[in-house]
Amino acid sequence: MATKVHFFDKIVREFYYKVITAISTVFSLVFIFVEIPKECKICTGFVFLSVLVLVYIFIWMYANKMTKIKLNIDGSDVHVISGDLFKQEGLKVVPFNEYFDTTVDNVIIAERSLNGQYIKNYRKNISTLDNTIKENQHLQKHIKESNIKRNGKAIKYTLGSSILIDEYVLVAFSKFDKDNKAYLTIHDYLQFLECFWNEINRIYAQRPVSVPIFGSGITRFKGGFKDIDDNELLNIMIWTFKLSKIKFKYPAKLSIIIDEKKINKINILKLKELEK
Repeated sequence: MATKVHFFDKIVREFYYKVITAISTVFSLVFIFVEIPKECKICTGFVFLSVLVLVYIFIWMYANKMTKIKLNIDGSDVHVISGDLFKQEGLKVVPFNEYFDTTVDNVIIAERSLNGQYIKNYRKNISTLDNTIKENQHLQKHIKESNIKRNGKAIKYTLGSSILIDEYVLVAFSKFDKDNKAYLTIHDYLQFLECFWNEINRIYAQRPVSVPIFGSGITRFKGGFKDIDDNELLNIMIWTFKLSKIKFKYPAKLSIIIDEKKINKINILKLKELEK
């Protein structure tokens, strides 16, 4: 079993105290009406202590095996779950680079990336997709630079700018360097999220929205944040969503989808702290 949650984790202890309080209340009520024989008191006490220890171990093991959690962030339902982004209900957000490139050649776009999978498996006509992106009036307002000489598209868009195509929201997420490698600074990441949440608020129309952990793939963080991990990215995403003041009310919900191969590294239970 992967031990992504420390044995004495604060959230585990807090949940344990709540469970123990309930158990103690029940036992206290029972002992009002049931008298324990003197010769059994030591044995009963040992059994009770053993139960307390086993309950703690069970809670800790459960926390390590968790693959989903539901959070209430200022009145919005936020689900963090392990799964396949493309199999989720409602709108699915696919991160592209700042040029909305569509060439899947393992140089500009990797086949195994989310936008690589989207283009290969869910788009039959790439030229139609390119024209839809280029002619979208909303995206035209977010053009940052055009006529750029590079091995790919020539129009650069503001990070966070988004376009809805069928049930998919395509978003300009990462910057590209001269070698077509995705990168961001932490400042870029925060600006992206600020713009992105506003875009989602414009687009979602009370429908469920599923997003990946942005930056969890091959994106390189620069400016002293090279070691940032998925737990930290997840916290930043939820924190900025909270600051955005967007409200997802039933039946709408926000789901953050964690790759099934990475779930053993994510401390899902710790996200409960973000509700406070």
